[in-house]
Amino acid sequence: MFGFPTVWEIAVTAALFVWILFVTLFLTRKTYDYMRARGAPHNVAVYYNRKIIHVLAGGVAAVAVAGFTNYTTVAVMVAVLGVGNYLPHRNKKLMHWYQVEENMFEVHFIIIWGLVMGLGFLLGDVRLGVLPVLFMSVGDGVTGFVRNAIYRRRTKSWWGNLAMIFFCVPVGFALMNVAGAISGALASLIEKFEFGKIDDNITVPLVAFVSLLLFHVFGVTI
Repeated sequence: MFGFPTVWEIAVTAALFVWILFVTLFLTRKTYDYMRARGAPHNVAVYYNRKIIHVLAGGVAAVAVAGFTNYTTVAVMVAVLGVGNYLPHRNKKLMHWYQVEENMFEVHFIIIWGLVMGLGFLLGDVRLGVLPVLFMSVGDGVTGFVRNAIYRRRTKSWWGNLAMIFFCVPVGFALMNVAGAISGALASLIEKFEFGKIDDNITVPLVAFVSLLLFHVFGVTI
Protein backbone atom coordinates (compact mmCIF):
# COMPACT_ATOMS: atom_id res chain seq x y z
CA MET A 1 0.00 0.00 0.00
CA PHE A 2 2.69 2.48 1.00
CA GLY A 3 6.22 2.57 -0.32
CA PHE A 4 8.21 4.24 -3.04
CA PRO A 5 5.90 5.09 -5.96
CA THR A 6 6.71 4.55 -9.58
CA VAL A 7 7.62 7.44 -11.86
CA TRP A 8 4.29 6.96 -13.61
CA GLU A 9 2.36 7.24 -10.33
CA ILE A 10 4.26 10.38 -9.36
CA ALA A 11 3.56 11.94 -12.77
CA VAL A 12 -0.14 11.06 -12.72
CA THR A 13 -0.57 12.36 -9.16
CA ALA A 14 1.20 15.61 -10.06
CA ALA A 15 -1.05 16.01 -13.11
CA LEU A 16 -4.11 15.30 -10.97
CA PHE A 17 -3.05 17.85 -8.39
CA VAL A 18 -2.65 20.53 -11.08
CA TRP A 19 -6.01 19.54 -12.58
CA ILE A 20 -7.77 19.80 -9.21
CA LEU A 21 -6.23 23.21 -8.58
CA PHE A 22 -7.37 24.30 -12.04
CA VAL A 23 -10.94 23.13 -11.35
CA THR A 24 -11.20 24.65 -7.88
CA LEU A 25 -9.22 27.88 -8.26
CA PHE A 26 -9.87 28.83 -11.91
CA LEU A 27 -12.65 26.93 -13.66
CA THR A 28 -15.29 27.14 -10.93
CA ARG A 29 -14.44 30.79 -10.30
CA LYS A 30 -15.26 31.40 -13.95
CA THR A 31 -18.48 29.38 -13.76
CA TYR A 32 -19.45 31.31 -10.61
CA ASP A 33 -18.94 34.66 -12.37
CA TYR A 34 -20.83 33.35 -15.42
CA MET A 35 -23.84 32.23 -13.37
CA ARG A 36 -23.91 35.39 -11.27
CA ALA A 37 -23.74 37.58 -14.38
CA ARG A 38 -26.84 35.82 -15.65
CA GLY A 39 -28.81 36.39 -12.51
CA ALA A 40 -28.19 33.25 -10.50
CA PRO A 41 -28.25 33.85 -6.73
CA HIS A 42 -24.97 33.42 -4.88
CA ASN A 43 -26.09 30.24 -3.12
CA VAL A 44 -27.20 28.63 -6.37
CA ALA A 45 -23.89 29.36 -8.11
CA VAL A 46 -21.93 28.07 -5.12
CA TYR A 47 -23.96 24.87 -4.90
CA TYR A 48 -23.52 24.16 -8.61
CA ASN A 49 -19.78 24.74 -8.24
CA ARG A 50 -19.52 22.34 -5.31
CA LYS A 51 -21.08 19.62 -7.45
CA ILE A 52 -18.85 20.48 -10.42
CA ILE A 53 -15.89 19.96 -8.09
CA HIS A 54 -17.40 16.68 -6.90
CA VAL A 55 -17.42 15.33 -10.43
CA LEU A 56 -14.39 16.93 -12.08
CA ALA A 57 -12.05 16.67 -9.09
CA GLY A 58 -13.26 13.76 -6.95
CA GLY A 59 -14.65 11.61 -9.75
CA VAL A 60 -11.80 12.13 -12.20
CA ALA A 61 -9.20 11.50 -9.48
CA ALA A 62 -10.89 8.24 -8.43
CA VAL A 63 -10.75 6.87 -11.95
CA ALA A 64 -7.20 8.11 -12.51
CA VAL A 65 -5.68 6.41 -9.44
CA ALA A 66 -7.58 3.14 -9.86
CA GLY A 67 -4.62 1.61 -11.65
CA PHE A 68 -2.08 2.54 -8.97
CA THR A 69 -0.33 -0.11 -6.92
CA ASN A 70 0.97 2.37 -4.35
CA TYR A 71 -1.04 4.87 -2.30
CA THR A 72 1.76 7.12 -1.06
CA THR A 73 1.47 9.96 -3.56
CA VAL A 74 -2.32 9.93 -3.36
CA ALA A 75 -2.20 10.17 0.44
CA VAL A 76 0.13 13.16 0.23
CA MET A 77 -2.14 14.88 -2.30
CA VAL A 78 -5.22 14.27 -0.14
CA ALA A 79 -3.46 15.71 2.93
CA VAL A 80 -2.37 18.85 1.08
CA LEU A 81 -5.83 19.41 -0.40
CA GLY A 82 -7.50 18.82 2.95
CA VAL A 83 -5.34 21.38 4.71
CA GLY A 84 -5.66 23.77 1.78
CA ASN A 85 -9.45 23.70 2.05
CA TYR A 86 -9.53 23.89 5.84
CA LEU A 87 -7.27 26.93 6.24
CA PRO A 88 -9.63 29.40 4.49
CA HIS A 89 -12.30 28.48 7.04
CA ARG A 90 -9.90 28.92 9.93
CA ASN A 91 -8.56 32.21 8.59
CA LYS A 92 -12.03 33.51 7.60
CA LYS A 93 -10.90 33.99 4.02
CA LEU A 94 -13.22 31.69 2.15
CA MET A 95 -12.98 30.95 -1.53
CA HIS A 96 -16.46 32.37 -1.95
CA TRP A 97 -17.21 30.72 -5.28
CA TYR A 98 -17.47 27.27 -3.65
CA GLN A 99 -16.97 27.54 0.10
CA VAL A 100 -19.62 28.60 2.64
CA GLU A 101 -19.49 29.76 6.25
CA GLU A 102 -22.18 27.32 7.39
CA ASN A 103 -20.14 24.16 6.95
CA MET A 104 -16.86 22.59 5.85
CA PHE A 105 -18.45 19.75 3.90
CA GLU A 106 -15.84 20.09 1.16
CA VAL A 107 -13.19 19.23 3.77
CA HIS A 108 -15.24 16.18 4.80
CA PHE A 109 -15.34 15.22 1.13
CA ILE A 110 -11.57 15.27 0.79
CA ILE A 111 -10.93 13.38 4.03
CA ILE A 112 -13.47 10.64 3.36
CA TRP A 113 -12.29 10.36 -0.26
CA GLY A 114 -8.77 9.67 0.98
CA LEU A 115 -9.88 7.31 3.76
CA VAL A 116 -12.17 5.11 1.67
CA MET A 117 -9.78 5.00 -1.27
CA GLY A 118 -6.96 4.09 1.08
CA LEU A 119 -9.00 1.24 2.58
CA GLY A 120 -9.54 -0.14 -0.91
CA PHE A 121 -5.79 -0.22 -1.46
CA LEU A 122 -5.20 -1.68 2.00
CA LEU A 123 -7.68 -4.52 1.43
CA GLY A 124 -6.16 -5.40 -1.92
CA ASP A 125 -9.17 -4.53 -4.10
CA VAL A 126 -9.11 -0.93 -5.25
CA ARG A 127 -12.73 -1.27 -6.43
CA LEU A 128 -13.77 -1.21 -2.76
CA GLY A 129 -12.46 2.34 -2.66
CA VAL A 130 -13.20 3.54 -6.17
CA LEU A 131 -16.88 2.59 -6.26
CA PRO A 132 -17.97 4.30 -3.00
CA VAL A 133 -15.96 7.37 -4.01
CA LEU A 134 -17.70 7.46 -7.41
CA PHE A 135 -21.06 7.23 -5.67
CA MET A 136 -20.08 10.22 -3.52
CA SER A 137 -18.40 12.22 -6.29
CA VAL A 138 -20.47 11.64 -9.40
CA GLY A 139 -23.66 10.11 -7.97
CA ASP A 140 -24.13 12.83 -5.37
CA GLY A 141 -23.00 15.37 -7.95
CA VAL A 142 -25.84 14.34 -10.26
CA THR A 143 -28.22 14.57 -7.30
CA GLY A 144 -27.10 18.12 -6.60
CA PHE A 145 -27.44 19.24 -10.22
CA VAL A 146 -31.02 17.94 -10.38
CA ARG A 147 -32.08 19.47 -7.05
CA ASN A 148 -30.48 22.81 -7.79
CA ALA A 149 -32.16 22.96 -11.19
CA ILE A 150 -35.56 22.25 -9.62
CA TYR A 151 -35.42 24.09 -6.29
CA ARG A 152 -32.63 26.67 -6.80
CA ARG A 153 -31.23 25.99 -3.32
CA ARG A 154 -29.54 23.29 -1.29
CA THR A 155 -32.25 20.90 -0.21
CA LYS A 156 -33.16 17.22 -0.09
CA SER A 157 -35.71 15.67 -2.42
CA TRP A 158 -36.38 12.23 -3.84
CA TRP A 159 -35.98 13.57 -7.39
CA GLY A 160 -32.29 13.95 -6.75
CA ASN A 161 -32.07 10.48 -5.24
CA LEU A 162 -33.84 9.00 -8.25
CA ALA A 163 -31.26 10.60 -10.54
CA MET A 164 -28.51 9.26 -8.30
CA ILE A 165 -29.89 5.72 -8.49
CA PHE A 166 -29.86 5.90 -12.29
CA PHE A 167 -26.11 6.52 -12.09
CA CYS A 168 -25.04 4.44 -9.10
CA VAL A 169 -26.86 1.17 -9.78
CA PRO A 170 -25.58 0.66 -13.36
CA VAL A 171 -22.06 1.77 -12.47
CA GLY A 172 -22.09 -0.42 -9.37
CA PHE A 173 -23.20 -3.41 -11.42
CA ALA A 174 -20.57 -2.74 -14.09
CA LEU A 175 -17.73 -2.69 -11.55
CA MET A 176 -18.88 -5.18 -8.91
CA ASN A 177 -21.94 -6.99 -10.26
CA VAL A 178 -24.99 -7.49 -8.02
CA ALA A 179 -23.15 -6.42 -4.87
CA GLY A 180 -22.16 -3.17 -6.57
CA ALA A 181 -25.69 -2.51 -7.77
CA ILE A 182 -27.16 -3.06 -4.29
CA SER A 183 -24.45 -0.88 -2.78
CA GLY A 184 -25.29 1.85 -5.29
CA ALA A 185 -28.96 1.68 -4.35
CA LEU A 186 -28.15 1.89 -0.64
CA ALA A 187 -25.84 4.86 -1.21
CA SER A 188 -28.53 6.62 -3.22
CA LEU A 189 -31.09 6.14 -0.45
CA ILE A 190 -28.86 7.19 2.46
CA GLU A 191 -27.95 10.39 0.60
CA LYS A 192 -31.46 11.68 1.34
CA PHE A 193 -30.67 11.93 5.06
CA GLU A 194 -28.24 13.96 7.14
CA PHE A 195 -27.48 13.42 10.80
CA GLY A 196 -26.39 16.74 12.29
CA LYS A 197 -22.82 17.44 11.25
CA ILE A 198 -22.56 14.01 9.61
CA ASP A 199 -23.41 14.96 6.05
CA ASP A 200 -23.85 12.85 2.93
CA ASN A 201 -20.17 13.21 2.04
CA ILE A 202 -19.62 10.89 4.98
CA THR A 203 -22.67 8.63 4.93
CA VAL A 204 -22.75 7.85 1.21
CA PRO A 205 -19.21 6.44 0.80
CA LEU A 206 -19.19 4.74 4.22
CA VAL A 207 -22.52 2.97 3.65
CA ALA A 208 -21.35 1.91 0.20
CA PHE A 209 -17.98 0.72 1.48
CA VAL A 210 -19.39 -1.22 4.44
CA SER A 211 -22.05 -2.89 2.30
CA LEU A 212 -19.48 -3.97 -0.28
CA LEU A 213 -17.21 -5.27 2.44
CA LEU A 214 -20.06 -7.29 3.98
CA PHE A 215 -20.96 -8.76 0.61
CA HIS A 216 -17.34 -9.77 0.20
CA VAL A 217 -17.13 -11.29 3.70
CA PHE A 218 -20.30 -13.34 3.18
CA GLY A 219 -19.24 -14.59 -0.22
CA VAL A 220 -21.52 -12.58 -2.48
CA THR A 221 -19.94 -12.57 -5.95
CA ILE A 222 -18.35 -9.23 -6.76
